Amino acid sequence: MSAPASEDRHDGRRAAVLAIDTATSRVVLGLATPRGDAIGLSWFPADHRHGEHLLASIGRLLGENNVRRSRLRGIVVGTGPGAFTGLRVGIATAKGLAHALQIPIAGVPTADALIAAAARTGEVPASRIVLLLPAGPNDRVVVRRGMPPRLLPGGAEPPLGDDDVLVAVDLDGRAPAGAVRRGERARDDFGLELLRLGAQRLGSGDPDDLASLVPEYVTLPRGVAATTGEVAWSPALR
Repeated sequence: MSAPASEDRHDGRRAAVLAIDTATSRVVLGLATPRGDAIGLSWFPADHRHGEHLLASIGRLLGENNVRRSRLRGIVVGTGPGAFTGLRVGIATAKGLAHALQIPIAGVPTADALIAAAARTGEVPASRIVLLLPAGPNDRVVVRRGMPPRLLPGGAEPPLGDDDVLVAVDLDGRAPAGAVRRGERARDDFGLELLRLGAQRLGSGDPDDLASLVPEYVTLPRGVAATTGEVAWSPALR
């Protein structure tokens, strides 16, 4: 699905930033000005077919918004937490584009953008949001702003304070209905927050190094065993 995020059309010569996120059940793409003002947004169901559709969808988004690849000034990519295959395809694609176009890349935790999106209404501050994401068929991941993601074993519930608000993404039937509804609302603004946070990173003059940018996996490749309760970072897989 595609939707223009701005009525400000241009002739393809204006600089832009491309965002890619493949950490959830939706592949989210976005275009923004280097300041983070959204130009266009698109998403499609991942359905374990990221590699088949991602590049074509990027090309379609660029074409629909009349943005030339040569005018891209940076790539933003969501780093998870998320499943191994989706993150691997998304980050490899983002790195490939950044390398080919010789432009900077900035990784943004998907969880940070989802929490920021959930807080956009102003009803609940980001500091009170507890985000839940799936980690395979039984386990879940719990994320709070400014804290590393933690695996939550099947059957366990996240510890919540009196003022905490639960937001669940991709957990229909595995989280309270209210949390799932808040997660769906957060999805609506997720692309905008990914672009905003990514543009901030790129604009800071401190982009990521292509070789060291890594995702946060919540499910490991076949044959690799988890050794702790923390989300496994890809350096541990080397």
